[in-house]
Amino acid sequence: MTLFPPKKKHRALLIAPDRSYRTGAFVLAAQKLGIELVVASFGEAYLTNRSGGLALKRNSQAEALDTISRAVAEHPFAAILASDDETVALAGVAAERNGLPGNPTDAIRALTSKIDFRRFCQSNQTQGPRFVALGSKNLDRGAPPGINYPCVAKPASLSASRGVIRCDNPGELDQALKRIHSLLYSEGKLGEEAVLVEDYIDGFEYAVDGLLNQGHLKVLAIFEKPGPMAGPFFEETIYVTPPGLSHQVTDQVIGALEDLCRKLGICEGALHAELRINSSGVWFLEVAGRTVGGRCGRILEFQTGCSLEELVLANAVRLPVVVGERTGSSGVMMIPVTKGGVLRRVEGISAARRERDIVDVEIDVREGQILVPWPEGCAYPGFIFARAGTAADVERALRAAHRCLNFVLAPELPTTTAL
Repeated sequence: MTLFPPKKKHRALLIAPDRSYRTGAFVLAAQKLGIELVVASFGEAYLTNRSGGLALKRNSQAEALDTISRAVAEHPFAAILASDDETVALAGVAAERNGLPGNPTDAIRALTSKIDFRRFCQSNQTQGPRFVALGSKNLDRGAPPGINYPCVAKPASLSASRGVIRCDNPGELDQALKRIHSLLYSEGKLGEEAVLVEDYIDGFEYAVDGLLNQGHLKVLAIFEKPGPMAGPFFEETIYVTPPGLSHQVTDQVIGALEDLCRKLGICEGALHAELRINSSGVWFLEVAGRTVGGRCGRILEFQTGCSLEELVLANAVRLPVVVGERTGSSGVMMIPVTKGGVLRRVEGISAARRERDIVDVEIDVREGQILVPWPEGCAYPGFIFARAGTAADVERALRAAHRCLNFVLAPELPTTTAL
């Protein structure tokens, strides 16, 4: 990657949830690029209070926007951007209010709401699954009529494939809706959002990360998800880039995404799309105004020589950047949770790191932490990274390293209340 240092120091405002794992990466990227980054967050986080950041009012968007506008008026910013899904909507409204590059309101709704995106696809001749939206408080009424099987039930408010369940008949859908009801209740989200029941779309699944600048889309990577993702649950495991697609299919995917962006009116910032490809073409499952989640963006650094956060920041402040393309393939495994329980220890980490073509094995969980399998689970125990000459070698290395790992668990004992 080649960066062209700015003639004057750019300032950018990053809106991040409390204790977001992405914040530190953005701060480091800004230091490397010579960008003055101000972090706006909710609550009394150390970073906002002691480093010149902004503390935002958690339960009042109006007050948060006023705080941001005052900061813009005092010391103008070149861009306002979000670190995570949770802050995309606020960053978009703040950018629009302060005359900074951003996306229109309708586009922001589609980027932050699964239901709004589904409705958009239905009304704008974009291939997406047919769906029905159910009130989350009424899931005990069972499977609604008129559903095509197989179908997929999913909460509209959760991410990382939590609560996403394939159902092949009305009985399975009844059970899935009860399970989603329990999950939303445990999260305190019952009644807040709807639950989608949509057609299951067969085909191979891919993800695309890109950056938009004045309506121009630059695709950073297309990630292949090797192996069938046919359910009953859809915990994501392996991402590999570049994918084993022909030039013709790659052009088809990029063209379809560009067309989607034009229809939505998305013109600025990071973009992450999930899609499937089958004989009927490209089907969009999701589009979000952020980059790929977790630490998966690290494999882009293997391919380009710079971090994903550097690319996002450079794009936001209009800093010219030329991204190099390295040969070979890179991949990451989001280590799956195959069994639930209380973690005692993780064995085989050193052996996993010694596997050919493995770059690193990062284990995030600690002794005493409770591991929960999908579809209720939400936190991956860690990540495995690999680089090799081909995508097949990357996948082989990731799976070999994973076989070395042994998560030793103790059963989670039920809690009792003393009389």
